[in-house]
Amino acid sequence: MNKPNARTGTLCVFLAALLYSIGGLCIKVIPWNGMAINGGRTAIALVVIGGYLAVIRHPPRFNRWILLGSLCIFGTNALYSVANKLTTAANTIVLQFTAPIFVIVFSALFWHKKPQKLDLAACAVVFGGVLFFFVDSLEAGGALGNLLAILSGAAYGGVFLLNDFPDADAISAVFWGDVLSAVTGLPFLLQETQFTQTALVSLVVLGVFQVAVAYILLTIGLRTTPPVTASLVSGIEPVLNPLLVAAFYGERVGPFALAGAAIVICGVVGYNILKKRQPAG
Repeated sequence: MNKPNARTGTLCVFLAALLYSIGGLCIKVIPWNGMAINGGRTAIALVVIGGYLAVIRHPPRFNRWILLGSLCIFGTNALYSVANKLTTAANTIVLQFTAPIFVIVFSALFWHKKPQKLDLAACAVVFGGVLFFFVDSLEAGGALGNLLAILSGAAYGGVFLLNDFPDADAISAVFWGDVLSAVTGLPFLLQETQFTQTALVSLVVLGVFQVAVAYILLTIGLRTTPPVTASLVSGIEPVLNPLLVAAFYGERVGPFALAGAAIVICGVVGYNILKKRQPAG
């Protein structure tokens, strides 16, 4: 496989973020539960990713690190789908955008990398913003959806860390993660009865573009795009996702949730900007 240059890699990350951003709207318009949607979209994605692996002649690998990565990918996708049905799209995507903060926490807990003052400040700001979401969603369903969205962010943070592990293979982890998602989700899909044209078209869009093509672009882009740059570029997703849902689905975003979104996004983006300006070493 030819390695992309830095500019091409950054473009791939940006295009992946754009494709991820359509997830909230497509999931909202499908009248199924989150596990059914995730099972259907990942089953479709498997066909595309399998074709891609065949074209580049890269058989799916499997080892303990790839297994752990596939579990993180499964958790990211499944929790995101279920959370979207239990809380607003804005809450779901912005709370999932706490993933970089989980990277800091996991690095300190499991790899004993002592966080700097800037790391701790970013954690405080972001989790302060997270609290605003629960002010707008104190009812049981909204609170549960918010919690699942945060757990999705934790799983996504795990995926981010596993890219650099020994014997890791990002695209293989994506493949096996989608296999697990399809196997666990398809039984829920078989129980659904409302197979409308809108639902089926949205499911295909999710499977082909929001899962398969987006993950392929991301795995290509991360080969040459530094983590800081990737985080900044992917910041378009939590902004565009709820705007699409508000514009085409009419979902209201509460004032406290808007304030929380601003705090979370500014906290993560600001952290990355300041981190990039720090001298190496």
